[in-house]
Amino acid sequence: MSERNRKEHIRPTRQKPSENTISVGNFDYTIFITVILLTLIGIVMVFSSSYYMATIRFNNMYHFVSRQAAAALLGFIAMIFMAYFKYDRLKRFSLPLYIVSMVLLVFVSFFGEEVGGARRWIAVPVIGQFQPSEVAKLAIILMVASFVSKHKNMLKKWGGTITLGLLVAACCLVIFFGTNNASSAIIIGVIGFGMIFIASPYTAVFGVAGAIGIGAGWFLLSGDDGFRGGRVAAWRDPFAFRQGLGFQTIQSLYAIASGGMFGLGLGQSRQKLGFIPEAHNDIIFSIIAEELGLVGAGLVLFLFAVLVWRAIKVAINAPDLFGSLIAAGIALMIGSQVVINVAVVTNTIPNTGVPLPFISYGGTSLTILTFCMGILLNISRYSKKA
Repeated sequence: MSERNRKEHIRPTRQKPSENTISVGNFDYTIFITVILLTLIGIVMVFSSSYYMATIRFNNMYHFVSRQAAAALLGFIAMIFMAYFKYDRLKRFSLPLYIVSMVLLVFVSFFGEEVGGARRWIAVPVIGQFQPSEVAKLAIILMVASFVSKHKNMLKKWGGTITLGLLVAACCLVIFFGTNNASSAIIIGVIGFGMIFIASPYTAVFGVAGAIGIGAGWFLLSGDDGFRGGRVAAWRDPFAFRQGLGFQTIQSLYAIASGGMFGLGLGQSRQKLGFIPEAHNDIIFSIIAEELGLVGAGLVLFLFAVLVWRAIKVAINAPDLFGSLIAAGIALMIGSQVVINVAVVTNTIPNTGVPLPFISYGGTSLTILTFCMGILLNISRYSKKA
């Protein structure tokens, strides 16, 4: 065969893929497995921390855990659905969801059920208690991501930054003053302004504004002689308020201290036996530390660290700005709630009601969180592969 014919029969080699090709494949299994593990740990710990009170109150030791398991099943279905629902379609729902969440927040401020001085829940037939502030967290994530991705230059101008900041601030103010729920207002503020900070080219001004905001908030809380001021005073010296606002903090610290390195054993907590009120709710991390010890509590925190890390990785590798900001917002939501919850349980910061994601009892929180994880999994399917 001649040299020319031989060249014609040589098959052309495929070109090497570019460094940032976008592929549609399987979702991030590390996120999926981590969410499943945290949810299962949550179900076990909700049962362990609630069966005593459930038996006394409802004559049914499975009262709380059965509802938590039902919410987990609903959330799992939502997560799988959203994992294959193209995330860019969510843009059209971002503004309507924000408006609906604001309407629900105004509604709960007037007609919600008041517990502990705050109005957080709406009683819904069949479903039970519904918490609009959890929907508002998702609404803020989608709204900020949608606005910035549609108007890429809006944050390069002060008018655009202020407009977006006012939308976030409006939600925070309605929650803070309307429902008297400072903890949810803080979380939503961290999510919304954190996303704006990530997308904005102006960083120094956010640092100054954040320092001013923290200082102003601390001044207002410290000078408040009411409920919030009392919480700050109880944080400074909980034993001076041992029969009042410091009671829960003291019992939480007793639980953590008695757990030691390996804990008293699953189901063996003593502080849940009427000492820690609502032990299956926001304070559940202290029961984990008491029953599973420093090792078990450390494992839970490690799982959260893995989840936040993978969410950040999805944000970095997302194929577009919309997906990147959604993933960043979800990372902020999970990370901020974990940090604040653990800080409250260990009396590092004043007491405020923030649930531990996937673990604390609460159907609305668990369902919304797993729904968000489905969106995160969907974004991971379209990641840029190096």
